[in-house]
Amino acid sequence: MAPTGNNVFAQAFYTLLIYFLIDSVYCSTEFDYDFVTCGSALKIMNTANNARLHSHDVKYGSGSGQQSVTGVDSSDDHNSYWQVNAKTGAICTRGNPIKCGQTVRLTHVATKRNLHSHHFQSPLSRNLEVSAFGENGDGDEGDNWVVICSSKYWSRNDKIRFKHVTTEHYLHMSGDTYGRPIHGQREVSAFPNVHDLNYWQAAEGIYIKPTEAKSRISARDEDDEDEEEDDDDSGNRNRRENDIPHDEF
Repeated sequence: MAPTGNNVFAQAFYTLLIYFLIDSVYCSTEFDYDFVTCGSALKIMNTANNARLHSHDVKYGSGSGQQSVTGVDSSDDHNSYWQVNAKTGAICTRGNPIKCGQTVRLTHVATKRNLHSHHFQSPLSRNLEVSAFGENGDGDEGDNWVVICSSKYWSRNDKIRFKHVTTEHYLHMSGDTYGRPIHGQREVSAFPNVHDLNYWQAAEGIYIKPTEAKSRISARDEDDEDEEEDDDDSGNRNRRENDIPHDEF
């Protein structure tokens, strides 16, 4: 029987992942890096529920009808990888650390749709719905999230929050769980207030190294903000980095 599209993707992804893991044996001893960087593909864990942000090609039966976003307890599901990209209409330099307060898009690796929110009501908790939206990484302003953290950069070791730019709500996991067809998966929603249930942490993933290994902070770190401002002014550049990354440590 011929492999399905999902199986082909999974095989290709894990082939790359094995290559990166082998490569990391040589790289990690030479260079250690603590930060989440532009272009990295990672799992994002809700620290209160110990569940990872997840999506799949299953639509909500109410609300927007867009692709659903949930939380799963399993740490080895390939549908839980998200790639860190610049906000809509902007670019970020591949390998640059993400700053606290920077606006990003999180693109679901398997379906190429962006983590999204809007004013539809979530099915279980009646907070705001969180979905996956767009095609091939192209979406809209509802895909933008601010990384809220306490130091200068998004550290892989720190608890952080994601604040939705349009609604000013926080990415949240209440613990409510679904029945069929996604039995046991947890509802992900957007919540109006700071809460222990909207803390997240970087987990497993493929983390892109900065271009210059001699420095823990890329020399081009400040360029991303300038490029984003230029994009906002011109409105005519929409370069993205939606490819699966090619480096890991």
